[in-house]
Amino acid sequence: MTFADLGLSDELLRAVSEAGYETPTPIQAQAIPPVLMMKDLIGIAQTGTGKTASFVLPMIDILAHGRSRARMPRSLILEPTRELAAQVAENFEKYGKYHKLSMALLIGGVSMGDQIKALEKGVDVLIATPGRLMDLFERGNILLTGCGLLVIDEADRMLDMGFIPDIENICTKLPTNRQTLLFSATMPPPIKKLSDKFLSNPKYVEVARPATASANITQWLVKVDARKKREKLRQLLDGENVTNAIVFCNRKTTVRELNKSLKRHGFASAEIHGDIDQNTRLAELERFKTGDVHILVASDVAARGIDIKGVSHVFNFDAPWHPDDYVHRIGRTGRAGATGVAYTFVTKEDAEAIDNIQKLIGTSIDYAVAGDEGAVEEEAAPRPAKERRGKAKPDRGGDRGRGASTDGRRRESEDKARGASYREEERARGRHQQVDGTEEDGAWNGPVPDFLNVGFAPQEG
Repeated sequence: MTFADLGLSDELLRAVSEAGYETPTPIQAQAIPPVLMMKDLIGIAQTGTGKTASFVLPMIDILAHGRSRARMPRSLILEPTRELAAQVAENFEKYGKYHKLSMALLIGGVSMGDQIKALEKGVDVLIATPGRLMDLFERGNILLTGCGLLVIDEADRMLDMGFIPDIENICTKLPTNRQTLLFSATMPPPIKKLSDKFLSNPKYVEVARPATASANITQWLVKVDARKKREKLRQLLDGENVTNAIVFCNRKTTVRELNKSLKRHGFASAEIHGDIDQNTRLAELERFKTGDVHILVASDVAARGIDIKGVSHVFNFDAPWHPDDYVHRIGRTGRAGATGVAYTFVTKEDAEAIDNIQKLIGTSIDYAVAGDEGAVEEEAAPRPAKERRGKAKPDRGGDRGRGASTDGRRRESEDKARGASYREEERARGRHQQVDGTEEDGAWNGPVPDFLNVGFAPQEG
């Protein structure tokens, strides 16, 4: 099957071909025809399957005819984070190059004045995060009565961030006879309830069992003493054939400390987390993409927002507290048909989290032991620094300063409060801030797609 078999216009097929794509992915092949037929749709697809294009492509053809009116967008795409919203905007720019569609972003960190000006000109496609959309709606700067097509993307992430009440509120402002598309990697009960309430006889498309990891990813669990996690990570980075890797941590403080430790041991690493401003975060991502650094240490702010080809390894330095996050973390590797490897460090305190992960994905994950393919022996000696991939300088020994015992007590205290603090932080970010921790009215410093009419004014070692 080719894209030409899906019923897309010649202009759109030309743009897709120029982007280097010839064959649709399974989610695209199954979703595009019913969307073009104006049917409601529920799309269940894991990350990295081409889900975004499965709604962007038919939307471009659907909206090709018609006129936009001031403050009345013709279609609305809801995204949980500004990073995902920007990715969708890039897709519209890439595939809509031969269509004259007007688009705008409503996300935190963008000047409201510039957003209002863009809305007053009229937009065909509005890409928004729920918080900023509701802000402008309540101020009377936007009307949703002319919106005939709604896309709710990353619905399970919306649930995690506490956006479901906002989504329900937004749906009540839209015309009842609209077309609604809902995409999610998983289908927990609250999302099923949302779809039952706001979708009309939807077509159900599922390209993988909910919450399953890609078969292209080799998964391993690694037993480790909590005090030896950094040492074990360096051992794996040295012993494995790591082209580049993303290392996930549960806390921003852990991200910062681990990145400093890796740099001290000569690894070319960078970090992204909620306390880093958007400009710096995008710069660090670009360094990772171009190969200036080979290791990216990240918090879960990056789990669903990073789409980088060729990531060879993912390391869960901390076992994720929520099992859904595991699927999305390891989904940063093994993308677009490539293979990848994912390691998850397991301490004595992580038994329940690992059980929940294995229940969710419906399979058990093997422990890496000596002799297994891709495994590293517990006492394997690190390779010389000059042989390490991504080394910036030779290993000069362990970190100095604070003692391991002090760090151990601090970590133990943090671990006791981790569940409650994580949920509070997620809820706060979802309600009052964007995921990167910047206040809604903070400055957006990232790159702006050309089409937009919006101005973006310690442990040992």
